[in-house]
Parts: sequence; structure tokens; C-alpha cells
Amino acid sequence: MDRVLEPEWLDELPASDARAAGSRADLRRVNFLMGNARHLARMLAAPAPALRIADLGAGDGRLLLAVARRLQRPGFATLVDLHPAVTAETIAAYTRLGWSVSVLSRDAQNFLARTRLAFDAVVANLFLHHFEQASLERLLAAALNRTGLFVACEPRRARTALAASRLLWALGCNGVTRHDAVVSVRAGFRGGELSAAWPGDSEWYVEEREAGLFSHVFVAQRHGQLDPR
Repeated sequence: MDRVLEPEWLDELPASDARAAGSRADLRRVNFLMGNARHLARMLAAPAPALRIADLGAGDGRLLLAVARRLQRPGFATLVDLHPAVTAETIAAYTRLGWSVSVLSRDAQNFLARTRLAFDAVVANLFLHHFEQASLERLLAAALNRTGLFVACEPRRARTALAASRLLWALGCNGVTRHDAVVSVRAGFRGGELSAAWPGDSEWYVEEREAGLFSHVFVAQRHGQLDPR
């Protein structure tokens, strides 16, 4: 299966649209079934007592919230999305876990290129597959300069995942989710495609592999720690 990118409907809907709200709720179930919070939490080595994490394409912020619950330590979450849909209830849930939250309505690549902040980790969940190769490489290069740990969980581009994406009607998912799931798998990753796009040199440890039934995970970790700025 060659990698094919097509527009996803959720990206084109206003955050207040009822179909978008329904699709975000569907995605929480899809993330749960894919085990993405579990996969990301396992990859997030904790280099400090308190974690500073930037979540690219954070959406409603609920996926990183699930990761924070698994990490069981305080942290600082920077939720970056062009059209964030983070509610006061979600922010309160972070606060109860001992996390501070900053929600930024920004393009992820521009944010990484312009911010002076450094992060213990940069996270991307079901986000990198939106980018064509050249844009993906620019995004990863910008992330490399802001963190010593980059982790991603993406759709696996495989026939089994594609077949499963066409069965989401059985979970009651709406039309937006059913359309976008198929598009996401076709744009997903396999093999060492993300490793090939990562610009890091021998200072970086890179791992890429299948996870669970439908996920593809990628981790790049710099040997040593990134100095805070």
C-alpha cells in the first residue's frame, strides 16, 4: 500500500460543529481501542520529576490526559492545535493530577520553530500522518531543536487496519469519523518511514515498530539531557 494523503473532514469543521464534537468523542473510543495512551506512556521515559510535554495536534487534550494518568507524576502540558477544543472540565482534570496546562491555538510547525521553550518530551498522536513528506521532515526538524525525546503513535498502513477502519459503524461512529478513519490508515506509516524522515544523527536513539493491532509507534531520544532554556 502506497502512502496516500487526502483531506480529513474533522480538520475542516469548526470546533463548535456538532459533527466535530461527535467525532472527537468517537476518537476517544478509537484511541482506547488502539491502546494509544498506553503505547505513549510506555515510550515516555521521565527525565525529570516533573515532565514538560508539548502535545502537537492535541485536539481536545483528552489523549494526553489519559497519558498523564498513567505517568502518575506532576507535569506541565502545552496543548498545541490549530483549532483546540479543550474544555474547562478537561483542564480541571489535569489540575487534579498535579498538571499545569497551556492551550495554544497555533500551527505546530510554526510553534516549534518560534518558541524558546524546551520540553522534556514532544508527543504526536494520530497527527504526523496529515503531513506530506517534505512538511513532515520540516516538522520533525523543528521538534528536534526543542526536545530530547520525541514520541509518536500513528495509524499503521496495513490491509488489516484498513479493513477495521471500515467497520467503525459497528461502534456507532458518525460519518466524519468513518470517513477520516479510512483516510488516516491510507496516510499512515509502516516499516522505517518515520525513522527515515527523522533528521537526527548518531546522538539520537531511534526506534520504530508496530504496536497492538493497528498502531505504528516511533520514538527518538537524544543521548543525555536537553538543557532547559
